[in-house]
Order: sequence, then C-alpha cells, then structure tokens
Amino acid sequence: MARMQLEAIEKSELAAEGGKCDALYNLGLMYSTGHGVDVDLVTAHKWFNLAAMKGSDAARSCRAELSAEMTPTEIAEAQRQAREWLSHQ
Repeated sequence: MARMQLEAIEKSELAAEGGKCDALYNLGLMYSTGHGVDVDLVTAHKWFNLAAMKGSDAARSCRAELSAEMTPTEIAEAQRQAREWLSHQ
C-alpha cells in the first residue's frame, strides 16, 4: 500500500513539473488532507497557489481556507517555496 501511495505522489509531482493545473491542485489536496503524505499546510498552500496562478478557482478557494489556519510566517514560507518552484521551471 505504501508503495502505491509513493507512486501516486511521484506521478503527481511529475505532472506538476509540467505545470499542469490539475496536478498542482491535486498535490495541494494531498498535502492539505494527508492523503498519502503527512499533512503539511505550507506545502499545500504552495501547490494551491501555483494552481491558482494557472487559473484554478478551486485552488484559490482552498488557498484562502488554508490561509485562515496559517500564521503570516507560514504563508510567507509557502509563497517563497512557490516562487522557488517557478524559478526552476
């Protein structure tokens, strides 16, 4: 089971590397809910932010919901990680 979850995460991250909006959003969902990974709101915010930049209204909504649960420092870190990810694309 763990191997299947790892493969799903790897496939999602590979799709996200191509900048696919749905893949970015799905990674946000995975990290915000702990589906196959530990819950990580900073990483979830990063992926939702990137999906929102690609036009996902659902990602914008999720990002806003997460932001209400995060500290300003956590949000700033998520934004920094999103900028870093973009710089490597």
